[in-house]
Amino acid sequence: MLKLGIDVGGTNTDAVLIRDDQVLGATKASTTADVTGGIVTALRDLREKSGLEPAAIGAVMIGTTHFINALVEGGSLASTAAIRFGLPATRALPPFVDWPEPLRTAAGGHSYLCHGGHEYDGTQIGPFDEAEFRAVLDKAVQAGAESFALSSVFSPVNAEFETRAAQIIAEQLPGAPVSLSHEIGRMGLLGRENATLINAALRSLAEHVTAGLTRTVAEAGITAPVFLSQNDGTLMDIDYARRYPVATFASGPTNSMRGAAFLSRTRSCAVVDVGGTTTDVGILQNGFPREASTDVSVAGVQTNFRMPDVLSIGIGGGSHVAHTAGRTAVGPESVGYRLTERALVFGGDQLTATDIAVAAGRADIGDPARVAHLERSLVDAALAGIGERMAETVDRMRVSAEPVPVVAVGGGSILVPEDLPGASQVVRSEHHAVANAIGAAIAQAGGEVDRVFSIGPQQREAVLDEARQEAVDRAVAAGARPGTVEIVDIEEVPLAYLPGNAARVRAKAVGELSLGGDNDA
Repeated sequence: MLKLGIDVGGTNTDAVLIRDDQVLGATKASTTADVTGGIVTALRDLREKSGLEPAAIGAVMIGTTHFINALVEGGSLASTAAIRFGLPATRALPPFVDWPEPLRTAAGGHSYLCHGGHEYDGTQIGPFDEAEFRAVLDKAVQAGAESFALSSVFSPVNAEFETRAAQIIAEQLPGAPVSLSHEIGRMGLLGRENATLINAALRSLAEHVTAGLTRTVAEAGITAPVFLSQNDGTLMDIDYARRYPVATFASGPTNSMRGAAFLSRTRSCAVVDVGGTTTDVGILQNGFPREASTDVSVAGVQTNFRMPDVLSIGIGGGSHVAHTAGRTAVGPESVGYRLTERALVFGGDQLTATDIAVAAGRADIGDPARVAHLERSLVDAALAGIGERMAETVDRMRVSAEPVPVVAVGGGSILVPEDLPGASQVVRSEHHAVANAIGAAIAQAGGEVDRVFSIGPQQREAVLDEARQEAVDRAVAAGARPGTVEIVDIEEVPLAYLPGNAARVRAKAVGELSLGGDNDA
């Protein structure tokens, strides 16, 4: 099957064609404010370079930073009501409590508490008070809420309250977007609730963006189904993306890591992705990014949904290079997307890391004569500083003293030294500059469950089977073909501080995409 992978970054929009694990064509175009403009240009260039026939494409996979950018900028957010079931507990820390004030205002900041919720073992804290909830719902509507985020204490164990509340909203406000915390976040009420609030605030934007993406693809003559990349390296179909836009937040670095694994044929390694402004370092385990084990801050808000474990440093191809008082410093300031205007090799006036790479003979771009005057000591000091910081970052990410293979990707990967300390080898593959789009193109559909189970005598295997089946069901809901879904990771952590032989079980499943002509048997 011919696959089209597209990655919409802050500076560039990359597109690749892949068939049978072979890259048939690749291109880069400038990203536009409306997202779709860059895709149109990339598709046109790809068609000219590779003879792309739109009708031959079987699936389109897109990774985009549009949603996280909207959150960071505080724009295009829907007025959101946070309704939590937890009284008489949880009153001290109401919804939105830890949000930056500008972002809380942009998202509406409507916060309400209701009685109910559950204990860790699924027993009720109190009954569902329908009259109380309907009164709260009326207040939220009168306050101008357009989207609703429902959270309940220990809802990943028992989602009864969230599900019932969603049914009432559907009856009273048909078509109103509702986000349920047990479908989005993990254990930990505030982090899970925050992730749900972010998702709810982005729902209306998700409708607009997904409609624009599907329209753009259709106007290019492509009739294949469209999928979006998720944070964990898997895919979701357009309908799923409309409901869970928060799942796209880390698709950029995740796609780069997945693309690195594909290009290098290495399933376990460190990936160093060097862009124009930053270098992102992550770890691949069995072909998928290692996920963060702690809460992740997004735009100043603590969340606990699935995110890759990535460490970023302020070094990229556009990083400023300064030499003062005998000391050479690289970054974190950067010319970013203005590299072709500001860098010395392009006739600009700012010494950048790209200029250093050209002066050292690592790259042949722009006019090398413009950096021929640079002293060798300056060039060597800048490269040594870059290599030292990259090696330190890789060292912080690896979990053993053994050297790890390092795969360098991204347009700025010329800055990664061949003899990086702590690396058993440094791999640069063909098409490394568009690894993010390749990662999108090769992705599978996936699902995950992460919750606390109370395991009775002789019930361990039954509980694990239940978790596996739930992960499989979620993968199918995200667009996987049932017959191809398999469990790729399962983890059981006993919780000794809780009674009842409790354990946290996490299971992840992936499968091939379910397309129109597929046989699901």
